[in-house]
Amino acid sequence: MYQFSYAEIVEDTFSDTRAREREAVEQAIGLLRRAQAAGAASRETVEALHFTRQLWAILIEDLASAENDLPQKLRADLISIGLWVMREAEAIRMGQTEDFTAIIEINQTIAEGLR
Repeated sequence: MYQFSYAEIVEDTFSDTRAREREAVEQAIGLLRRAQAAGAASRETVEALHFTRQLWAILIEDLASAENDLPQKLRADLISIGLWVMREAEAIRMGQTEDFTAIIEINQTIAEGLR
């Protein structure tokens, strides 16, 4: 029979969670890149922006939770980034900009930080 320490189980769970978060952010990046190639008025853009906004809404909710173990300053910084991403997605949706570059780059930085 296998025996694991509590610390090993917690570390595995933390690693698994980070991996899932990274995969979700990378999925958003892929959708945003396809949307950029298809153009701001495309169906791909609608799907990419919807997914990205939903993802960041979930991440922000988790970051705002008292049960989140990240340092408070880091949580606040990530929430600010998430709100910026959501505002940028809305600007694209509203036709105020057609440039996906910044939103893709920010998501890439976050994905790299989750490695």
